[in-house]
Amino acid sequence: MQRRQFMTGAAALGAALVLPSAARAQDMPAGPVKIVVGFPAGGGTGVLARLLGQKLGVLWNMPVIVENRAGAAGIIAAEQVARQPGDGNTLLMAHVNSHGIAPGLQPKLAYSVDKDFTPIALVGKTPTILIGGASQPAKTLPELVQLCRAQPGKIVFGSAGSGSAQHLALEIFKARAGIDVLHVPYKGSAPLMNDLLGGHVQYCFEGMTTATPLIQSGKVIALAQTLQKRSKSQPNVPTVAEQGYPGFEASIWFGMVGPGGMPAAMVQRMNRDIDQVLAMPDVQEKLAQVGAEDGGGGVQRFAEFMKSEQQKYAKTIQDAKIVAEG
Repeated sequence: MQRRQFMTGAAALGAALVLPSAARAQDMPAGPVKIVVGFPAGGGTGVLARLLGQKLGVLWNMPVIVENRAGAAGIIAAEQVARQPGDGNTLLMAHVNSHGIAPGLQPKLAYSVDKDFTPIALVGKTPTILIGGASQPAKTLPELVQLCRAQPGKIVFGSAGSGSAQHLALEIFKARAGIDVLHVPYKGSAPLMNDLLGGHVQYCFEGMTTATPLIQSGKVIALAQTLQKRSKSQPNVPTVAEQGYPGFEASIWFGMVGPGGMPAAMVQRMNRDIDQVLAMPDVQEKLAQVGAEDGGGGVQRFAEFMKSEQQKYAKTIQDAKIVAEG
């Protein structure tokens, strides 16, 4: 009788010791975590991914490394992560290009955002800034709309490329304002900025990282920004929404996703931990430096946001008859 009681007690103790370990196995990956970034090292997305990785590594008590797989505006990295098992060991810093625009722009995309990825957390949104050369006649958004209506198809807008987030911000604004302009796509922001400063291009929508130093130096003028509320990093630049186009938003955003089929408990744990990291003062400071805000919130919030972004951009691409650059 005593032996039976001892064995029963030992079994119960063993179960008590095993259950927490099993629970940890369900809500945490077994081994190091890799965060893949679809852009070169040193960019804003990679900087934030590394900062998140450092903080999450401490919370999770395991190595979290960042791997840059640049190419095709983030699509190459997304393809790589889509093929991985849903065990949480490989994550992706998803971007508006790979998970908002590409599904509507690339008819032969090798992955499905809905089926091949698990949303985890929105990390942040940054506005694009509508800028113009310092010598351009229209200095405000209403003046620019009036100018475009007076000279339909003649005011020159550049973009960082056909189908880029900057180009689509322009197309969304054209549709809302009822204007026609001459769009000139470039292969990246650097040559576009050269021609904007040289007067060959009059206006463009551009990312905050590129636009901010030019605004601060007085080389360009800022007419509007594209978040619904003014960015804390550009508090003096009015939004498109507040200048007569309510609800207008065309952000450059990024968020954490994993491959499809990740355990729900693991996803919720990662979401909570990313929320905790995003609230840390030094992380808030770094987010502010790149103009990123409005991150965090639940898994469902991020999933619904990505879906709405895909729908918005798919409609814009179809209506404007945009084709991907070859």
